[in-house]
Amino acid sequence: MAMLVSSVEEGSLSAAARRLRVPVATLTRNVNDLEALVGTKLLVRSTRKLELTDAGADYVVAARQILEQVDDQERRAAGEFIAPRGELVVTTPVQVARLRVLPVIDQFLAEYPEIRIRLIQSDRDVDLIDAHVDVAVRIGRLRDSNLVATRVGSLRVVVVASAMLFEKHGRPRVPEDLIGYPCVVFDAPALSPWRFRNVNTGEVSTIAAVPRLIVSSPDAAVDSAIDGIGVTRVLEHDAAAAIAAGKLDFILQEFEVEPLPVHIVHISRNVMPLKLRRFLDFAVPRLRERLSEFGRIPAV
Repeated sequence: MAMLVSSVEEGSLSAAARRLRVPVATLTRNVNDLEALVGTKLLVRSTRKLELTDAGADYVVAARQILEQVDDQERRAAGEFIAPRGELVVTTPVQVARLRVLPVIDQFLAEYPEIRIRLIQSDRDVDLIDAHVDVAVRIGRLRDSNLVATRVGSLRVVVVASAMLFEKHGRPRVPEDLIGYPCVVFDAPALSPWRFRNVNTGEVSTIAAVPRLIVSSPDAAVDSAIDGIGVTRVLEHDAAAAIAAGKLDFILQEFEVEPLPVHIVHISRNVMPLKLRRFLDFAVPRLRERLSEFGRIPAV
């Protein structure tokens, strides 16, 4: 079952074999044996991809539930429901991990020596079930109502630029001034497109920022903004150090949209492993403290 589910999640038998660290021939033989055992075809295989048959789709849903039950029983047998121990998988956005979450994890590991943590840093939302993730830090409105969420703070989405840029192109006064203005775009789902709030009506509209530079990390966006390449839009803690050092300045603050909520989320389980319970109890108040300075729109 685990080999079948991994093959579906990875999209190919070879990728699943690499993930499970078994020979492709072994995985293929086991999937064939499973199909022979249930008496029907579960997978349709081509040179490019795998597709589930109707029977296979139903079987994979049931297999995931069974494997989760088996996993819970193995955790019980290993004592994870009696004492906090074992591996905890945590996923967070890259910059949030570095600036806010990793120091908390380091403190947690020092206090709980029998727990190991695997930290997955990604600015894309990782599927908690498919990636076998225990807990995630999410920025923005939550789309999955099946997750248990605890709010730990909020972050403004800010527009910043350098004095060097203002000298060349003038200081934008309204969002429409950004049309045709040099922009550095940080390509992240929570920050695209560039949205602004009308100060009179409260309505939110978008501005089609034409980038001179597109980057995949907030550090790069901030550094390029400091160098005067363009105005950029990032989360406020990404630019906090540069603002404090006088290298960047906020603009268009009165047009900011509502700050984005920050949550710790996990999958609802019948019984929560102690390692997860301890981590939540430890991390939630500390992350709230670390994020407490952010999320307040200043009066302009």
